[in-house]
Parts: sequence; structure tokens; C-alpha cells
Amino acid sequence: METANQFYVSKGEAKVKDAGLVPRSHDSDAEENARIEKMSVSLDIRLKRANKVYHEGERLSGVLVIITRDALQHQGVSLSLEGLVNLQLSSKSVGVFEAFYNSVKPIQLVSSNMEVVKPGKVPAGRTEIPFEFPLQAKGSKVLYETYHGVFVNIQYTLRCDMRRPLLAKDLSKSCEFMLHCQPQKPKLPPSPVEFSITPETLQNVKERTLLPKFLIKGHLDATNCAITRPLTGELVVERSEAAIKSIELQLVRVETCGCAEGYARDATEIQNIQIAEGDVCHGLSIPIYMVFPRLFTCPTLETTNFKVEFEVNIVIVLHDDHLITENFPLKLVRV
Repeated sequence: METANQFYVSKGEAKVKDAGLVPRSHDSDAEENARIEKMSVSLDIRLKRANKVYHEGERLSGVLVIITRDALQHQGVSLSLEGLVNLQLSSKSVGVFEAFYNSVKPIQLVSSNMEVVKPGKVPAGRTEIPFEFPLQAKGSKVLYETYHGVFVNIQYTLRCDMRRPLLAKDLSKSCEFMLHCQPQKPKLPPSPVEFSITPETLQNVKERTLLPKFLIKGHLDATNCAITRPLTGELVVERSEAAIKSIELQLVRVETCGCAEGYARDATEIQNIQIAEGDVCHGLSIPIYMVFPRLFTCPTLETTNFKVEFEVNIVIVLHDDHLITENFPLKLVRV
């Protein structure tokens, strides 16, 4: 039950609210003036590409939009572009690698600043200021693809700052854009994988003799996958003594962060798709189809400080809630 938005009022306050009156706030005059000013001035960043997707070597272009009720005095408008890799350890690994926090700071991939407008005045109404940034990595660094993970985060942001005179509050606006790496391979070689799941093929089983008899066969069309195309395949339940409750596809990210002391490897779920429900007909082909979600997947990445890999699990849930899982490592590439 959500309680964050619940509140209680006394009878007196309730009457005031019913009468359409709002009790006076005890905010200071400065806070009130800041609120009024915020309503009268707006700053926005508009990129030329609606999908906000760019590649290394291209130019990031767009306009700054300033809308103001009155003429606006300022001490300069600047733009900054930054690309960072943020790494962190899971709670279970914090005590293991104490020096991790000191040795691995955010990795800066790209950083650039420019003054767009010199100190002066912005006229009342709508003002559009065009800008353009080259997307080039710092030194010998590589611009990795945008990726939002749990322990690895690769993010590119554009920030605009308008400095104001002493008594006025500075204005700022941030905008995230996505960077896709250049195609790595012109064409992927076919890499189909056949699988057969029986009680004998399972690992981490204590009492194998107590397992019900079953045979599940199928194939994945590829484990070297183009990130823009779906993962496809087929699954057939040939026989099963125990009734099946559900069959699911689970996409997993495996993130490895580390330094000289060692590495911490963590696997977390990205998405789970049910491909069959109930005790499915034996001998019936069940299609496997999964689209790789944007932002939460990227081409498989391996660097000195971190790795981002992906796996898919085929999970069969029996009626007594026992799980049968088959794991397949995937290599994602952009073609």
C-alpha cells in the first residue's frame, strides 16, 4: 500500500480548502521571487535528430531555445559535452575490494566546452541559438556505445549553463544523447546452436533420481547476434512426466568491474518473456523470439577496467515450481 502521498488535514484546514482558499505559504520572499523568475524564463536544448542517435566522428548539432517574458541580462551562455563510464561494485563485493573506490574513478571518454554567447542581454520572446560539436574521443580513448546497466553505466550528456548577475539564479539544462558504435562486421557468420535438455544434462542437482523424466529439444538460430535483430529459434517439449507451468526466456547482463586487486562479476536480469503458459502439447514447436531492448543492451564489450557481456536462459517452470534452466552465452555486435 502506498503511503508517500497520503496526508491528513484538520477540520479547519478542510473548510478553507472547500472554500477554494489556499493557506499562505511561509516561504521567504527570495524563494517566491525565484519561483516567479523560473516561470518567466525557460532554457531548452533541441537536437536536430529526433532519435538523438549519433556516431563517433559526426557532428552533434542543434539549437538552444531561450524563452523569456522580459529582456534578460546574463554573463554568458556556455555548452559542455561529456561522455563518462561510471563503475560501481555490488553490495556483496564492497568489502572484498576496498581499494576499488580509490583506484577506479569515472572514466572520461570525451569532454568539450564552448562559449555560445558572450555576456549581454537576451531580448524578450523566443531566441534560438544554433550550436555544433564534433564527436571525437580524448586522445587514444574509444567512444563506447551508450549503455545503462546496474554496475556499468556509459552515458553522454550535453549541458547548457547561463550565468546570471549576482541576485538572479543561474539557469542550466541537461540533455542525454545516444552514441552508437560504427558497424563492426559487414556480415555475421551463421552460428546456430542445437540443445537437448534431460535430467542427465542438468548441473547442480543433489538427488538426480528424484527428478521427473523429461526431454526438451530445440535450437537457437544464432548466438552471435546483430543487436538490431531479434533472437530467434524454436523449442519442442518431446515428453515430460511432470506438468509444465510456464516456459520463459530470460535475458541477462553480466557486468565485470575491477582493478589490480581483482574483479567482481555480477549477473542481473534485463527482461523476462513468457513464450508458453500451462502444460503445453508435446511435440508442438514453440517459437523463440526476443528483441534486444535499446539502452539496456550494447555490443559485447571488453576493456581493461570492465566487461559487459550477455546471456540468455531458457527457463522451464514445473507445476511444483521447480526450475529447469539452460544457459547460452551471447555475443552482440552491430552490423
